Amino acid sequence: MARKKLIKNGVIVTASDRYEADILIEGETISAIGHNLPDGDAEVIDAKGCYVFPGAIDPHTHLDMPFGGTVTKDDFESGTMAAAFGGTTSIIDFCLTEKGKPLKDAIQTWHNKSKDKSVIDYSFHLMIGEINERVLSELPAVIQEEGISSLKVFMAYKNVFQADDETLFRTLIAAKDLGALVMVHAENGDVIDYLTKEALKNGNTDPVYHALTRPPEVEGEATGRAAQLTSLAKSQLYVVHVSCAEAVEKIAEARNKGVDIWGETCPQYLALDQSHLELPDFEGAKYVWSPPLREKWHQEVLWNALKSGQLQTLGSDQCSFDFNGQKSLGKGDFTKIPNGGPMIEDRVSILFSEGVMKGRITINQFVDIVSTRVAKLFGMFPKKGTISVGADADLVLFDPNKERILSAATHHMAVDYNAFEGMKITGEPVSVMVRGEFVVRDRQFVGKAGSGQYIKREKYGTMKKLKQNETQPI
Repeated sequence: MARKKLIKNGVIVTASDRYEADILIEGETISAIGHNLPDGDAEVIDAKGCYVFPGAIDPHTHLDMPFGGTVTKDDFESGTMAAAFGGTTSIIDFCLTEKGKPLKDAIQTWHNKSKDKSVIDYSFHLMIGEINERVLSELPAVIQEEGISSLKVFMAYKNVFQADDETLFRTLIAAKDLGALVMVHAENGDVIDYLTKEALKNGNTDPVYHALTRPPEVEGEATGRAAQLTSLAKSQLYVVHVSCAEAVEKIAEARNKGVDIWGETCPQYLALDQSHLELPDFEGAKYVWSPPLREKWHQEVLWNALKSGQLQTLGSDQCSFDFNGQKSLGKGDFTKIPNGGPMIEDRVSILFSEGVMKGRITINQFVDIVSTRVAKLFGMFPKKGTISVGADADLVLFDPNKERILSAATHHMAVDYNAFEGMKITGEPVSVMVRGEFVVRDRQFVGKAGSGQYIKREKYGTMKKLKQNETQPI
C-alpha cells in the first residue's frame, strides 16, 4: 500500500470554501482534513504559498480521434500528460460511433485507444448518430455496465456526423428514462453547408471564411432548437463549446423557463477572437475549429455568463492537429483544414489568470467551473470534484503568483504550435496528484503511462439527492 502523505501549509479551496488546513492521504483517498494533523509515518508535503485545489476535470476532449482524413496529434498518453501539467486529473473523451455498427464496438475501440496510455483518470461520452430499436436496446447496458451516462448528438458537420432532429428528439426521450445527459454540438449544419458552398463558388477559400460561413446566428438557432426539443421531451441537455452571445441568450432563456439545460464554454472563446483567423501566410489555419472564434465583444458576454451561472463549465475541446502537415491540408480550401486546436494543457491556468486574477469570477467559482460542476453533472461527485474525507486524493498544488508565457516551446502537447503563443498569464500548477500518487511533482513528470483508471460514472440526476445538504445545488 502506498505510503501515507500529509499536505501541510496550503490554502484549501473548494467550490464553497477557502481555508487553511492539513490533508492526510491514505492509499488513494483523503482520510482526514484538519489543523496540526500528526505526521506519524506520513511523507510530509509542504504546500506553503500554494492553493490546494481539487483536481480539475475536463469534460470535453478528442484524443487519438480520426477527422478530415487525418488523426489528432495528441493521443491518450501525450494528451493526458499535458492535461496533468495543466492541473487536470480526469478527462471525459468523445467516443465516435458508426451507423449500423454496435455501440459496444465503438466503446471497445476507445478502450483500446486509452489502454495502458492514460496517465490520469478518464471516461467516455458516446456519440449517437442514429436512433433505432437496435441502438435503443443497447443503451441500458452502455449506461449500467460501461458507466457512460452522457450521449452526444451533432447538429453540425453535414454528411459526416450530423444527426436530424428526430434523432436528437428520440435521444432526449430515451435519456430522460435512462438517466443520461444529452450533449449537443449546436450549429445548424444545413445552413453552414449552403454558406460554405457559396463561399467556395465565389473563390473565398482563406481560413477566415471558416468563421464567416458559421456565423453566430447558426449557433444561436441550433441552441434554441435543441432547448425547445429538450423542453418538449422533459429531458436534460448540455450544450458544448458555447462561443457567442446568441447561444448564451438561448440557454439563459430556457433556464429561466425551468428547462434542465447546462452550458459549457472553452478557454479559446474567452481569450482569442476572430481576428486570429485573418493572420497572413495561412497562419489563420491554426485557429480553425468549430464553432469558430467570434468577434472580440462576445468574450465579455461569455465571462458574464460564467459569473452569473448561465454557463457552468469549461471544457478544452482538445483536438490538436499539427500546423505543418495536418492544418496545411486545407491550403486553398478552408473546408479541408482539420477542425480543432490544442487546449488541454492551458485550460485551467487561463481561467485562473483571466478570470480570478482579473476579478471576473471568484476563486470558488473557478473551482466549481473547472472541477466540481463537471463532477456533479457527469456522475463523478463526490469521489471527484471536491476535497473531502473519502474523496479520491486528486489534488493540485497551485502557485497563484507564478508569472509565465504560454508557448509551444514549453508545453507538453505533441502538437507543433500553441494557440495561446506569447500570452502572459499568472498562476501555475506545481504538483498534481491522482488518487494519492504524484503525476507531476515540482513541475516534473513523475507519472506512468497506463496509471490512469477508467471511471464508470453514475446516472444523471444522482447528484440531485444532495440538494438539501449542499450550498451550491446542481
